[in-house]
Amino acid sequence: MKLHTVLSTATSTLAVGAAFLAMPAFAQSTGSSEFDEGSIIVSGKVQRDVAGVQLPDSTKSKQVLTQEIIGTQRGGQAIADIINLVPGVSFQNNDGYGSSGGTLNIRGFDASRISLTVDGIPLNDTGNYAQYSNQQIDSELIEQVNVNLGTTDVDSPTAAASGSTVNYKMRNPTEDFHVSASGSAGDYGFFRMFGVVDTGTFTSFGTRAMFAASKAVAENPYHRSSETDKTQINAKVYQPIGDNGDFVSVAANANWNRNGNFSSVPLRTDPYIYSVSGTSPNQTLNSPDRVVGSTSSNRFPTSKGEREYEFAPCQTDTPQAGVADTPNSCGTAYDYSFNPSNTGSIRVNSRFTLTDGLVLTLDPSYQWTRANGGNGAVKGYEGFYTKNGQSMYGYIGGSPYFGGVDLNGDGDTKDTVEVYAPSETNTKRYGLIANLIWNATEDHTFRLNYSLDYGRHRQTGEVTYLGTDGYTNTYFPETNAILDANGGTIQKRNRRSIAILNQLSAEYRGEFLDNRLTLNMGLRSPWMTRKLNNLCVTETGGSYIDCFTDPDEQEKFLTLNPSYTAPIKRTYKFHKILPTAGVNFQVVDKVSLYASYTKGMQVPGTDNLYQSLGYTAEQALPKPETTDNVDLGVRYLSGSFQAQLSGWYTWFNNRLASSYDPELDITLYRNLGKVHKYGLDGSVGYSPIPELKFYAFGSLLKSKILDDVQTGTSGGNPVYALTAGKREGGSPTYMFGGRVEGEVGPIQLGVQAKRTGPRYVNDQNVPITASYTLNGVSTTYQVYGAKTPAYTVVDLDAKVKLGFLGLNDRTYLQLNLTNVFDKLYVGGFTSNTSSTSIPYAYVGAPRTFSGTIVMGF
Repeated sequence: MKLHTVLSTATSTLAVGAAFLAMPAFAQSTGSSEFDEGSIIVSGKVQRDVAGVQLPDSTKSKQVLTQEIIGTQRGGQAIADIINLVPGVSFQNNDGYGSSGGTLNIRGFDASRISLTVDGIPLNDTGNYAQYSNQQIDSELIEQVNVNLGTTDVDSPTAAASGSTVNYKMRNPTEDFHVSASGSAGDYGFFRMFGVVDTGTFTSFGTRAMFAASKAVAENPYHRSSETDKTQINAKVYQPIGDNGDFVSVAANANWNRNGNFSSVPLRTDPYIYSVSGTSPNQTLNSPDRVVGSTSSNRFPTSKGEREYEFAPCQTDTPQAGVADTPNSCGTAYDYSFNPSNTGSIRVNSRFTLTDGLVLTLDPSYQWTRANGGNGAVKGYEGFYTKNGQSMYGYIGGSPYFGGVDLNGDGDTKDTVEVYAPSETNTKRYGLIANLIWNATEDHTFRLNYSLDYGRHRQTGEVTYLGTDGYTNTYFPETNAILDANGGTIQKRNRRSIAILNQLSAEYRGEFLDNRLTLNMGLRSPWMTRKLNNLCVTETGGSYIDCFTDPDEQEKFLTLNPSYTAPIKRTYKFHKILPTAGVNFQVVDKVSLYASYTKGMQVPGTDNLYQSLGYTAEQALPKPETTDNVDLGVRYLSGSFQAQLSGWYTWFNNRLASSYDPELDITLYRNLGKVHKYGLDGSVGYSPIPELKFYAFGSLLKSKILDDVQTGTSGGNPVYALTAGKREGGSPTYMFGGRVEGEVGPIQLGVQAKRTGPRYVNDQNVPITASYTLNGVSTTYQVYGAKTPAYTVVDLDAKVKLGFLGLNDRTYLQLNLTNVFDKLYVGGFTSNTSSTSIPYAYVGAPRTFSGTIVMGF
């Protein structure tokens, strides 16, 4: 900060001290917070929130939500759901409590293209850049969340941010001793306990600490036999150093989820199953009812009464000695599988004053993950895989062959038995964000940065047993893996990967014209390395991975399949120079204009690079995806009123996705071309008196794909999806909403609503179709429209302070009712290019009520 320079002038001491106390700690890395807050102290641009929302007077389109508004939402709610109140953000929560995941989209970019951080530390999966909204820290501990719309900070250690960034900050321990505990109960079997202890300052050096824990359980609102179970522990120690803002803090988080798979259903509403039997011309047409459910023959509900569905209890096949048993379908549905995870992190944030005007910040971190998921039940063969008279054992063609193991205990090895084989991932991740910040003069600040993100992945697919009811008793199969006849561990995949980011960056900020003009210029130079080590055989086209525990079995298999790729190692390296620039000009008091340009990048993730591992052709090696982002906006800030309107345009280059390659005659992860995205975002906050607050926001979004995408060939001729000139699927065309909050005596009431516009279901912007053939005639019919309907969700919250009962001000009752009118709507889904591929979609979270009693002292 420029605190030292300002404090050297005695006449400014009191003013600067007041500014320091009032300024926000933006939810970024320590270096970015330090760099941004410096201009606030020097210019006196103290940031205040209106209705729990801040609009930082910066060169970028940012919006900050503070604990004032976070605390009105349901305790433990996913932070991604809370930022649904930010323009440009679209999030569909899978349940009302935030424990089952959801689907995030910002300015048309999906979650894998949005960087998510806590205290500046990256949280996107290092393998596929996915975000897991149900694994974030408890919302009661989040001081604020900062959404950068379409931009990122220059020190951000991300390989994923071709779109926006979401940064949230864990609060510091308080200086006084406090204890707070809460208990919540609600619909769908919801029960949650949360507690936090702040030690207060307990050493002569000013040390203070905080310890928190929570436990939450609930049922899947639509499939009640599936449950969520989440346990979390957080801790933080804060050590100030001197009286100039230097400090060291160490925070730790551990999260355990034991969730049943939360099911999505096919996005189709056609009522009948069309099938044909016999041979032409004596074919017949059958049309039984198509019902709601998670299997491919099911459909999406068309009324609220259809949302809940149940599986009839089942029992796996009864073994019979001496008989070649075959499995029934018990346990094969997605709903029978689990999505357990163990995640955690240790994060350090620190600031050190080296000399007057020179500050060093260091943010090292360590994270770990153990998780699995997917549809786990597969057919396991007790005997051998046979081809051309050769017998082999291993995981071949999507099924495990054990080479003579009695799986069901009937005394023979003739059977086919359902076994559990999810995909497991273990990740160890090391990070560092280091900034050297130099306040050259009161008006000119420079910083240099080095950022490291090093992720080591171990991805396996061990096999374990199913119970007689179709469920497994082993969350992580590696702890109870079934071995083959020679004692080897059968696996569906077996690979080791390393994802490395080394990044240098620099940034300059200048204040001119009596601090009315702010200029920012920066440069990021990331070097990305992806090291792949596939220990299994890759089939041509990547349709299956075949894994063997015995090298002789593998060699035999490759001899029979010479076009397949043997286990292979490969290293990919990517590098780009990413500039950023911005200007903010205060036209008159309280009114400023701003503009910014940033270049973003996403390099291919390790998970997707494995899809093309066996090919060396240039078209099989995708280039990094890049964006050029431009924002122009106007901002009005006062003590009781704030507003911001921005127009933005993004040039999206080398879009990465899976696509058919005509030369290789396979489907690969590759570059699909260019997309232009643009739109308007705006928000208004007004608080005429402290007891009454208004907030409104809205967005218009548009995208345009510039190229048709080839999806295959027919008769030697290319087949194209007609995507040129169309919108990208999955992103709403508009959004708007608002919140009103009032306080009367001990009662605080809030109502918020958001309308989300239609979303195209595919990149061709046409209805989804299917076909059947009857008597030699093919008939095509529509199974779903071109886009999902717009929907509106209204939420209510109420807080009653219980001081009138003789209790203290920290004790209160909070009530939350989400989706008040129980709107049926399409939740999150992943769009695609094809008009005949039916995506799976989640059913929007239903009306959900919960009550929480909070006690504190």
